[in-house]
Amino acid sequence: MSKGFPEHFARPSRRTVLKLGALASVAGLTGCGQAAGAAGDGKSVTIVNTGSNSTLVLQELLQAQNYFSTVDLTAKTQNVSDGSKLIASLLNGSNDLTLLSGFGQVLPAIEKGAKLKIVSGSGLLLAHAVYAKSDAIKSAEDLVGKTIGTGPVGALLHQIMVAFLAKKGIKPEQVKFVNIGSSADVFKAVVAGKVDAGPSLVDVYDEQDKYGVHAVAELWKELPEYTYQGAYTSDTAIAKRRDVLVRSLAAYAKLFRYISSPESKDAYLKAYQKAVPNSDPKEAGSLWTFAQQPGAYAVDLALDEQRLKYMQDLNVAQGVQSKVLPFDQIADMSLASDAVKML
Repeated sequence: MSKGFPEHFARPSRRTVLKLGALASVAGLTGCGQAAGAAGDGKSVTIVNTGSNSTLVLQELLQAQNYFSTVDLTAKTQNVSDGSKLIASLLNGSNDLTLLSGFGQVLPAIEKGAKLKIVSGSGLLLAHAVYAKSDAIKSAEDLVGKTIGTGPVGALLHQIMVAFLAKKGIKPEQVKFVNIGSSADVFKAVVAGKVDAGPSLVDVYDEQDKYGVHAVAELWKELPEYTYQGAYTSDTAIAKRRDVLVRSLAAYAKLFRYISSPESKDAYLKAYQKAVPNSDPKEAGSLWTFAQQPGAYAVDLALDEQRLKYMQDLNVAQGVQSKVLPFDQIADMSLASDAVKML
């Protein structure tokens, strides 16, 4: 057991273990596969991300600011529903890179043989709060004996709740976890009273009264050591497409610096309206305000060894990873360093 985490963490289901094993088996294809753009001329990149509102807005803002053209690239971006699809598309060579994704499940996949590397940080701070409907739930201690909506074991929402409760000295078996699905689905379940509490994005943070809920905890403050998102790719892509990957990271670094500045507000709100039609403008404002916090985004793409060790320790404590792997086995930060030199 890794030092610093209690022994009473929720264990992964058989389905979770089998899923990670399947990812490792896909890794065997990378030796004979080809990176997505390997047959191209070095001026295009294929990117795959998940599809949360915040991700869609950043992609729209990236396009509106023409950051890829500044690094002499064109980009095709695909959005998928979960991290396992991200990993599979990188390993089979259909995409070059993912830039806005949680990477907790990447680490055990690497342990099981997947030829992947984490190459930079993206969103560093968790953009989540724990919401509850009942006025009787005011703190983490009030969650004991209650139902908590999350995603499946090993996924982001479940992992951050287990980490938060552990930090407060609460064991997983002292609450009842319910697999609801996405962040938005969890919030709807809290509002409807189907669960007592659950983590969801800060886009609804300024509208708690409207929905009849309140924030029990601000996870970006409670778990600042937890890295929300990073960029990762395959070893094959690094070997064959390194220059394209570096330039892609440079484009995103420009985005992170821009979104972290007060000058980005109007452009961000406009991008949100386009990316998420018929949305509430207050939700866009909440996400933009969150981005103004120092350290919210990796403006220098840096993701240090200590942050990755924390994520591995958490995986080991939850039983989805057997041991902490050497930094060089899971990460290659030289691409991020080269990208920053372009700015």
